[in-house]
This record gives sequence, C-alpha cells and structure tokens, in this order.
Amino acid sequence: MDGVSDFNSQVIAEFRQNDGTVTTAGFGRSLILVHHVGARSGTERVTPLVPVRDSEDTWLVAASKAGAPDNPAWYHNLLAHPDVTIETPDDGVVDVHVTELTGDDRDTAWRKFTDMSDGFRSYEERTTRTIPVLALTRR
Repeated sequence: MDGVSDFNSQVIAEFRQNDGTVTTAGFGRSLILVHHVGARSGTERVTPLVPVRDSEDTWLVAASKAGAPDNPAWYHNLLAHPDVTIETPDDGVVDVHVTELTGDDRDTAWRKFTDMSDGFRSYEERTTRTIPVLALTRR
C-alpha cells in the first residue's frame, strides 16, 4: 500500500468504528465514504471524501485531488458507474446517483467548497484544470 491508501484505510476504519466521527486530521463528522467500482478494473473501492451537504437528499463532492494536474481515479469511476452507495455520519448507508455539474451550476457548487475551506481555494490555485464537482443525489 502507498501512503494515501494507508491513510484512507485508517480513516475508513475510524469512521466505521466511531459511527462517522474521525478524529484523524481533525475531520470530525465531516466525511462520507463513497463506494465505487473501477471504470476499467471493475474492482470495488471505498474513498473517504469531504462533501458539502447541498440539501436533505444531495451531497456535493469536488474532484480536487489536492490541486493535482489530473482528476482522481474515483471521479472517472463515478462517471462510469453513477449508481453508488455512500456511508454518512448522520444518514447511514444511502444509495445515490452521481451527476457531474457543469456551467453555472458547477461554479455555484464550487464556491460552496471554497467558502467552506481554505484548502479548496489552495487546490484551485495549484492547478490549471477546472476542478469537477459531482452531485450525489439520493435514489
């Protein structure tokens, strides 16, 4: 395993052991676990992400990859297989459908991330790509 995989495994285990609370890196109850299937491999994966709760039935996630020049693998997986499951601190396991936001909808959603966190603002400054935002809507 690489460092990111080890860290994610630790966060996932802590999330599940503490009903959605993760003290590692100060996440608290701010994470969701996104289950997805590899677009090419077909391998099932789980990725912890920081969402913005947009409504009772919608969570937004940003494919920031900490400002890397390319999108994270989970982004491609979610587009290839958009009906997935998430684990949330407050709603438990939820079946969702993934939609990529575009244009003004994407820009409005992205502002919610940059308003929430200096980290997201710094990710935007590190890359020339437009960071995608996905809506995960309860099915």
